[in-house]
Amino acid sequence: MADTVLYEVSDGLATITLNRPEAMNALNVEAKVALREAVRSAADDAAVRAVLLTAAGDRAFCVGQDLKEHIGLLVQDRETGSRQTMNTVREHYNPIVRALAEAAKPVVAAVNGVAAGAGFGFALAADYRIVADTASFNTSFAGVALTADSGISWTLPRVIGPGRAADLLLFPRSISAQDAYDLGIANRLVPAGELRAEAEKVARALAEGPTVAYAALKEAVAYGLTHSLEETLEKEDELQTRAGSSEDHAIAVQAFVNKEKPKYLGR
Repeated sequence: MADTVLYEVSDGLATITLNRPEAMNALNVEAKVALREAVRSAADDAAVRAVLLTAAGDRAFCVGQDLKEHIGLLVQDRETGSRQTMNTVREHYNPIVRALAEAAKPVVAAVNGVAAGAGFGFALAADYRIVADTASFNTSFAGVALTADSGISWTLPRVIGPGRAADLLLFPRSISAQDAYDLGIANRLVPAGELRAEAEKVARALAEGPTVAYAALKEAVAYGLTHSLEETLEKEDELQTRAGSSEDHAIAVQAFVNKEKPKYLGR
């Protein structure tokens, strides 16, 4: 992995850290490629049972596209008649969001500072967001004459409703951590100094949990958002059969009978 993104696996938890604090963790091409590969590795590794996505420094989680690099790439495109610069959505952002959202394991985002543009999108693609009280969020796109990417046109309306999403997209502005919590963007709000410890505590608890059941819950919620009640009931039947056939379900039932805490295997 490039050092623009750090990747570590310990006791079933993959920690992915955006590591360009001097640039507010802006996404240059190197960082986008490294993040894509890190997220894919975490999603595909059966030994990884939960993912923690975080960032270095205390100013920013990720401010989205590195506009300094972006300007240079746009100039190259004009000079060559190419449109390669905007391929970043297809080549980088889309695979990152898919891997986060579709991973068969829980993903926790620890938002330590500004989350803007694609940074906001990556946080929304996580299953659970723990946010420092000094953080802020901004859609940013319309402010640089762009439309939404990194899944925000799908995730944001589902989190806060289409009307509020339209407001934040059409009139991009920073919203505070408290406002993000009130809107439902943040699942948990903590003092900045406690963010990393709290996020690791939550992520490690999930890494020790019933991974098959967590994967089924992610799939069920995503499916239910876009299907009818009847279709969703059928999907719940399918997923419950899968979860009920897992080793972890048998472990949980036996532990309940024995009045013990279950020790899940993640399968």
